[in-house]
Amino acid sequence: MSTSDLSTVDGTDRLCVSERAQCVPSRVLHLRHLPLDVSEQEVLALALPFGRVSKLITLKHKNQAFVEMASEEAAVTMVNYYTSATPTVRNQPIFIQYSTHRELKTDNLTNQRAQVALQAISAAAVHSGNMASGGEGRGFAPGQSPVLRIIVENLFYPVTLEVLQQIFSKFGSVLKIITFTRNNQFQALLQFSDTVHAQHAKAALDGQNIYNGCCTLRIDFSKLSALNVKYNNDKSRDFTRADLPTGELEPAAFGVALPPYGAAAFPPSFHQHTGMSMAAVPGSLVSPPRVSLQVAPPAGHSVLLVSNLNPESVSPHCLFILFGVYGDVQRVKILFNKQENALVQMSDATQAQLAMSHLNGQRLHGNVIRVTLSKHPVVQLPRGGAGQEEQALTRDFSGSALHRFKKPGSKNFNNIFPPSATLHLSNIPSSVSEDVLKDLFSSAGFTVKAFKFFQKDRKMALMQLASVEEAIEALIALHDQQLDHNQHLRVSFSKSTI
Repeated sequence: MSTSDLSTVDGTDRLCVSERAQCVPSRVLHLRHLPLDVSEQEVLALALPFGRVSKLITLKHKNQAFVEMASEEAAVTMVNYYTSATPTVRNQPIFIQYSTHRELKTDNLTNQRAQVALQAISAAAVHSGNMASGGEGRGFAPGQSPVLRIIVENLFYPVTLEVLQQIFSKFGSVLKIITFTRNNQFQALLQFSDTVHAQHAKAALDGQNIYNGCCTLRIDFSKLSALNVKYNNDKSRDFTRADLPTGELEPAAFGVALPPYGAAAFPPSFHQHTGMSMAAVPGSLVSPPRVSLQVAPPAGHSVLLVSNLNPESVSPHCLFILFGVYGDVQRVKILFNKQENALVQMSDATQAQLAMSHLNGQRLHGNVIRVTLSKHPVVQLPRGGAGQEEQALTRDFSGSALHRFKKPGSKNFNNIFPPSATLHLSNIPSSVSEDVLKDLFSSAGFTVKAFKFFQKDRKMALMQLASVEEAIEALIALHDQQLDHNQHLRVSFSKSTI
């Protein structure tokens, strides 16, 4: 950074900012590329999570600002953090570096407004900290932690550590993230630098969908006050420690070998609209942003290889119905010379991952099937010279009316579960009784153990069969079964038991 002189002209401090690259730590930080109408509050929101701010100077006509932290340690922590996590104001990336100044002079009228804002916000931060520690008054509940526990429900698309960091960093400084799978659910622990920001994030994001109609965030405060991250990799990250080793990576969620959850494998595309303003309630630095998350689904291979099938029983339609529980199947090819193997093409890579994680190792027609990613990018249709039998083994389902997920925001995104002995039945006509449904399944050779209509909606019911394998067979056989002249039964797996 060049020499940024603090010169007094007509009682006004002016900063000549043409600073060259500078790595010598200083309490004074130089912020560049700020929005033209940036507010003091927005600048301070970047710095306050790392410690007390002593002075602030904004140069709005130059899209710049200078912040003096109370200690050099706080300034170093802030620069280290923003080196690995690009800071943004209103989604605009900004640049932060050490200044050549050792302190700022603000004893004039020009920067009086900035200092007043600084004092007001600092007082609010102290007040909120007192309330979070158990003080009286309205605000944050006693004993709340800067660590959030996050559960992602309806995991239709992969949620990566990078996705979480981008979403939650809109609310404050994310220091550490640990991701893991427990009870067949993707979960994460995420540590903010400040309880205030954890509170804002929880208030704004709890119950939000990351992707349209799926990947719902369930957020609570953790009992932990801090996270201990040992490795920086795709499952854990300490954004303040770039020197940590990567460690040994384990297979991703659901115990299957998924591609790495890095930006190269699934590059997320975010369009997040936030409106930030100073909150009226004391103790809140910034009001929670209005969040609208629209994330583009990831790309990648969408073809699955299904092996150890029973060639006497399997058919393209059978695989279409079963794999269609987890995504929209486009094409199915049973290999002509090796009919215990088949290729199943899903709509996208994430649907393929989902189907693989739920169906690999399940029993179909008496055989334990194996589901892996195929090297083929698409399933080719038979050429004109192919025989009739070979042509019958390949089906194009791209225009099928039975696709469950073609409608954006479909409720089906919220009802994706592993195969189970209990089936969820829907679209039941009012004229169809319990006995009719039981007879339908028993006459097809299935053993009905229990049945229950939904109390509030008789169009839906649960049916428990003798085993998971039997439920899989029943779903294949009776999904889309016509019940009256214009209504067809819908069958899926349930997470409930009767």
